[in-house]
Amino acid sequence: MSTTILAAASGGTASGGAVEIACRLAKRFDAHIEGFHVTPDPRQFIVAAGFDVPMTGDLIDRLVEDGAQVAAKAKAEFERAATRNRLPVGAGSSRNAPSASWRQETGYAPTAVANRGRFFDLVVLGRSERIVDQPHTDAVEQTLMRSGRPVLLAPAKSPASIGETIAIGWDGSVSAVHALAGALTLLLCARRVVVITVGKVNGASSGDAAVEYLAWHGIAATHRQVQPVAGVGAGDLLLANAREEDADLLVMGGYGHAPWREVLFGGATRQIVGSSLLPVLLAH
Repeated sequence: MSTTILAAASGGTASGGAVEIACRLAKRFDAHIEGFHVTPDPRQFIVAAGFDVPMTGDLIDRLVEDGAQVAAKAKAEFERAATRNRLPVGAGSSRNAPSASWRQETGYAPTAVANRGRFFDLVVLGRSERIVDQPHTDAVEQTLMRSGRPVLLAPAKSPASIGETIAIGWDGSVSAVHALAGALTLLLCARRVVVITVGKVNGASSGDAAVEYLAWHGIAATHRQVQPVAGVGAGDLLLANAREEDADLLVMGGYGHAPWREVLFGGATRQIVGSSLLPVLLAH
């Protein structure tokens, strides 16, 4: 049985890190990766943008041409990453070895990626540093909430390693449970795993209970309890402690407004992680 990975290849600044990380994971786990690009429908784009201009044929042709150029760039970038990681590209690739394929659709990217992601074990999205201070992003929201799959959010620049030391942000929530389950394949191959809780999480939902669960799967994890700090958000504390553990991947639930939104989009995040953003695996 082969693992499948969907890499959203937008062709923008956020695309390179996502594609590279997805290819590296495909190589590590003998998985199949699909590079997926969505070209905007020019008519939908004009309506959504609210342009106060006539929908002329010249304007539509120009938007179509621009979209084709971006798509070609995204495909070339994906194929280069696949080649670097020795992944054969083609629909007829073996299911018992790492492989890659390309797919392109026209439509609204957040919806298309969320719908396509339902048929993959993991969805990898890019994260540009330009969106750090924004409160949300439609692609992340839609894919996280509607695909039913774990979402790995990659920084624009691919890190030197991923999944060697994994930090789990644990609060006992259902989304945290789903993230834990969605990350099991990665956790089994990690050299070190640490469960981080911010504040008190008691009973069957405690950090120690999560460590015990992982032990049954052959994963020797440790637990790090973090005390709240006045004036510092839970997400910032989680990131700071993940960095202290030298984690190269953070696993956490994605539900509600905090702390996952704070981790991804909070202004203080940039001060903690600097220019090298930490890959984050989320599940709803």
